[in-house]
Amino acid sequence: MGRPRQYDLDDLLAHARDLWIGRGVDGLTIRALSAASGASNGAVYHAFGSRDGLLARVWAEEAGRFLTFQRDRVAEAMREGDATEALVAAALAPATYAKDNEDGARLLLAATADDLLTSELDEEGRTQLLGFQKELGALLVELAELLWDRRDRAAVTTVRHCVVTLPGALLLNADRITDPLARHSLGHAVRGIAAASPPDRPS
Repeated sequence: MGRPRQYDLDDLLAHARDLWIGRGVDGLTIRALSAASGASNGAVYHAFGSRDGLLARVWAEEAGRFLTFQRDRVAEAMREGDATEALVAAALAPATYAKDNEDGARLLLAATADDLLTSELDEEGRTQLLGFQKELGALLVELAELLWDRRDRAAVTTVRHCVVTLPGALLLNADRITDPLARHSLGHAVRGIAAASPPDRPS
């Protein structure tokens, strides 16, 4: 019996990304990826451990690219010395990212790292997602310090609302992720939140 055919992981991830974008998260299954890529079910399981592992790896690959992009946008705003605009840049990053990569931005907004951290996840997938959470957390703390010279829970949670919660609500539900009205609303909402330091103990 010949040796089983080896499949390139990057190739499998590319097929998986196309399936997620084309069919939605429910359409990305081990069987669907096997059919799209020509790899056996066993080869796909070997590469990702489970469907949860597959979803996590696809999302984490996109998230890594996005986080680099987002940090670059924040750095550009900070070169102007404006912490509020740095927060706005972070919040609008999914829409800005979508100008050249709308599919990737929609993929990111369709799930969160918390959604994907399941008990079925393999160690590699878990490590990737936890690493993303750590990097994002560091960015949230950095922005809270820039805005209000604070790094307590209330301040960081307020920044998270601006950078994670509001973009997910406004951009994902817009007709297009780059919809100018959604961008306008998001930018003004974030500037309004940034205008006042959050209470130490929100009621």
